[in-house]
Amino acid sequence: MSGNFLALAQPGVQQLSPYVPGKPVDELARELNLDPSKIVKLASNENPLGPSPKVLAAIREELTELTRYPDGNGFALKSLLAQNCGVALDQVTLGNGSNDILELVGRAYLAPGLNAVFSEHAFAVYPIVTQAVGADARIIPARDWGHDLPAMLAAIDAQTRVVFIANPNNPTGTWFDAQALNDFLQGVPEHVLVVLDEAYIEYAEGGELPNGLDFLAAYPNLLVSRTFSKAYGLASLRVGYGLSTAVVADVLNRVRQPFNVNSLALAAACAAVKDTEYLEEGRRINERGMLQLQQGFRELGLGWIPSRGNFICVDLGQVAAPVFQGLLREGVIVRPVANYGMPNHLRITIGLPAENSRFLEALAKVLARG
Repeated sequence: MSGNFLALAQPGVQQLSPYVPGKPVDELARELNLDPSKIVKLASNENPLGPSPKVLAAIREELTELTRYPDGNGFALKSLLAQNCGVALDQVTLGNGSNDILELVGRAYLAPGLNAVFSEHAFAVYPIVTQAVGADARIIPARDWGHDLPAMLAAIDAQTRVVFIANPNNPTGTWFDAQALNDFLQGVPEHVLVVLDEAYIEYAEGGELPNGLDFLAAYPNLLVSRTFSKAYGLASLRVGYGLSTAVVADVLNRVRQPFNVNSLALAAACAAVKDTEYLEEGRRINERGMLQLQQGFRELGLGWIPSRGNFICVDLGQVAAPVFQGLLREGVIVRPVANYGMPNHLRITIGLPAENSRFLEALAKVLARG
């Protein structure tokens, strides 16, 4: 008789649901017999520009070394990041995407009997990394769809080891300012590691959002995590990084898998760091696209949550699932967020102007059908 391997799993794991990524284009094409070239995917907060030519050149140059293991220490990339971020080399931890940094934090600092604090409507990986190691997830109700930092601070107790905060937050796009962040950090006990998830920080303009790096020197219990998946356009290569004190970085490296970032990702990230023109063009596309979608929502009589990421959540004023399915039939993939406690919203990644227009036309058509 076979064993019940769900019941044998850790209790925290039993309570989790697998992470559901955005639907791939090929999968939708198969399901509905659609032409893949005519499908628009605005579901996964990917960069609509496509890869930088400089990144592609760096990858091609690295292809001849595929039989070799990558540099397990990622020296070249760490050196560039340390220089750009104004930190020492030993303060940088590389990850297989920034999700990997979150996973390392959970493995290093959480355990049964301990807890992590994070917000309602926050990134789905926070409960995954918390409950997978048997720790308790302390989820604090959101305020205006965003982090209620004073309430999160009040929830910290002697068993809290980690607080996850995201600025801007995914999927809501909400953000907090420098004063709010500083007030929060001042109140957090020294035994609690604050993970400031800045996956979308590159889309911030004009100092609207605080730069987490400005707080590292004053708060040794702060770790800033960032990624190359969004603004730098390297989502498929999976490379991210954490910036912290050297002591915290040393702890994370003790549980980090050897060669967790592959050679192509390392080469691509090094090229991406230097390609400031690509980054600026992405910001311009994002800003224009955000305005385009907001105007479209306004014309359709729909509300939305103001966002500082490369995505926006539209409030349909009704359960969003049927609209999501209707959009799929029109060949447009967006992201339902009912699993984040937002059943009336859809999250839309900012695309190129034509992609945004296609989405708005499809949305108007689906809503008109009722």
